[in-house]
Amino acid sequence: MEQAHFSALEAKHAGLEHRIAEESRRPSPDSGILAQLKKQKLKIKEELAAI
Repeated sequence: MEQAHFSALEAKHAGLEHRIAEESRRPSPDSGILAQLKKQKLKIKEELAAI
């Protein structure tokens, strides 16, 4: 069960990283969206480290 949770968190982390990269490549990236995505990514990273 824990492995499934870990895998799900890794997938979410990768998805957020992809969305951050996409937003950063836009001609005028939205700094609010980037900050929100980075905050979510950090929260998941901390949760992964705690496992």
